[in-house]
Order: sequence, then C-alpha cells, then structure tokens
Amino acid sequence: MEYKKNHNTMPEKLISKPQQPNENNGILVQGHIKIFDPNTKEVLVDKRNAIHYENFSESLGQSMANKDLGYIYSMSFGNGGSSVDPSGVITYLPPNITGQNADLYNLTYSKVVDDTSTVNTDTSRNKLTVLHTTGKVYTDILVSCLLDYGEPGGQQAFDNSTSLNSEYVFDELGLKSWQGSASDLNLITHVIFHPVQKSLNRQIQIDYTVRIQTLTNLSTT
Repeated sequence: MEYKKNHNTMPEKLISKPQQPNENNGILVQGHIKIFDPNTKEVLVDKRNAIHYENFSESLGQSMANKDLGYIYSMSFGNGGSSVDPSGVITYLPPNITGQNADLYNLTYSKVVDDTSTVNTDTSRNKLTVLHTTGKVYTDILVSCLLDYGEPGGQQAFDNSTSLNSEYVFDELGLKSWQGSASDLNLITHVIFHPVQKSLNRQIQIDYTVRIQTLTNLSTT
C-alpha cells in the first residue's frame, strides 16, 4: 500500500498495489526404504534413498500433463552396488542419479508394482498407495512390493549363501517410471545397501515411501 501525496505533501488517496506472487517456492522429493521379513518382522534394511532429479522431474511433468507417461511402474533389484575385498570389508558404490540412461549397476530381477497394469498378478501386495493428510504440504507414495517364497525363479533354498555376488543377493534397488513400454523405463530412485539374500525359505517385503513436498519462502541467493 502507498499514499499518493499532493503538493502540500498531504495524503489525498490510498492506492493499493497488486500483491506479488511468491515465486520462491520449490519441491523436495525424498525417499525411504524398509526391507523386512513379513512373517518374523525382522528388519533387514531401513534407510533413505537417492533421487534421480532429472528423470523424476520429467516423470512428474509427464504425469501432471496427463501424457500417460511418468508414473511408477516397477521396482528393480540388483547385486552390483557393493564389492567385498579378501578381508571381508564391504565397499559401497555411489547411487546412479545422473544421466537419463542411468540404471542399476547390475540388474538381476524386476517386479511390476503398478497395480493398474495387467502384468501385475498380485495387486493386493504389489501396489501404489497415495497418502495425504488435509492441510499438509506433502504427499507420500507408498510403493509396496512382496517377493514371495517362489520368486525369483532359480533362487537358493536357504538364506545361507557364502557368496555376496550371488544373483539374488541384492544390494541395490530402484524405482522406474513408465516411458511407453516395459522395455522403456527411467530410473527415478536408487539406493545401495548391505547385501540381502532372497531365498526359497522366506518372503521379503519392501515398503518404499516417496515423499513429494512443496517448499515456500526459499532463498534465491
């Protein structure tokens, strides 16, 4: 608001200025992964993940523009995220979060979690759930995935492998978004963790939470 003054410097009229929009806003994306045995409740992995911001931003734009692209489609598992030296020390590689063609280091298994897909044969346990509380500035996408007793095919009978390089001793995981076909997917998150073996004698449940939060009053400097 400002006063318009006459030649006697007395205010003669109150003039309203249009309120400027707050353009210093942004979006923060965070992810958290919990891997556990749904029967014993043993937690195997509980940690944050890394976001591939370029691919995520494109997927978000595609989804908002209703292009039938960009939505979370599958969860991918691999065994190339770590290495073990002769003394048993584990070295973890950094997550792959740059370049549109980024992928897991060594993908060995993938499962569809899009519960609207006809390829998903168990939509009650492999699904996407949107969680939002009125008044909050964030929304969570809970990605649920169950590796049942019989999957993946070819796994060992018991979780006692002495090799951390076995095909289904997982140490990396990522979510991928749909880009037009099951062979055209973009990596949007990637997490590296200590090796976890999937074997015939147990189920493994993955609860992967992706939080999308709007931010206000960000500094532009």
